[in-house]
Amino acid sequence: MLSQLIGGKSSNRFFRYEVSGLRQNEETENTDYQIRNSGSVFITVPYNRMNQEMQRITRLGGRIVNIQALNPEPTAEG
Repeated sequence: MLSQLIGGKSSNRFFRYEVSGLRQNEETENTDYQIRNSGSVFITVPYNRMNQEMQRITRLGGRIVNIQALNPEPTAEG
């Protein structure tokens, strides 16, 4: 894993957050869609934005229920 970070391959890694409890507020009213209060929402983020997205979810009143690593598609690297 450390070799992936050093080699610059971390940008190919994505994670899916399962978030519950998001609510509509001043920040989310600027989006083109409503955020519902119940149920889970799935948000996919690249590795390099994980911390920023966690902070945003917290500001919106959400709670991260699960984080799942998504495998990138295989590349033709030798």
